[in-house]
Amino acid sequence: MAIRSLLVAASLMLASTFATAASDGLIAVKSPHSAKETMNRLEDIVKKRGLKVFVRVDHAAGAASVNMKLRPTEVLVFGNPQGGTPFMLCEQTVGIDLPLKALVWEDAASQVWLGYNDPAWLASRHGATNCPVVGNLSKALEGIANAAIQP
Repeated sequence: MAIRSLLVAASLMLASTFATAASDGLIAVKSPHSAKETMNRLEDIVKKRGLKVFVRVDHAAGAASVNMKLRPTEVLVFGNPQGGTPFMLCEQTVGIDLPLKALVWEDAASQVWLGYNDPAWLASRHGATNCPVVGNLSKALEGIANAAIQP
């Protein structure tokens, strides 16, 4: 019985470790709006700040197209060469993570979230921790996300 308890505890710790690792580098903020409204606000703010929206992907609609149900989940891909190019000049492999992306989703408790990759984490991932544009990108994304979730 003690071995079983130990195995259960170890499994829970391991699962917790994987859940944490899966979210490394993801900044997520709660939104008081519906998922659709949060994404609409996000897209509007991105455009008003002079960034280009490349694509808006509705994963729930994709799931529905194959007769599967997924809670509201959308990705917005956006950016501009003025911000992205200097980041890639620091380390060209960061291009795999550009343009920038933001995810809006509704969790199982009906809480809506807006998440995006932390530019500092991306810089670390690509060995560009001393890249001078990281701070500006971080501030810009934080400002965009906070504007989108304002009541």
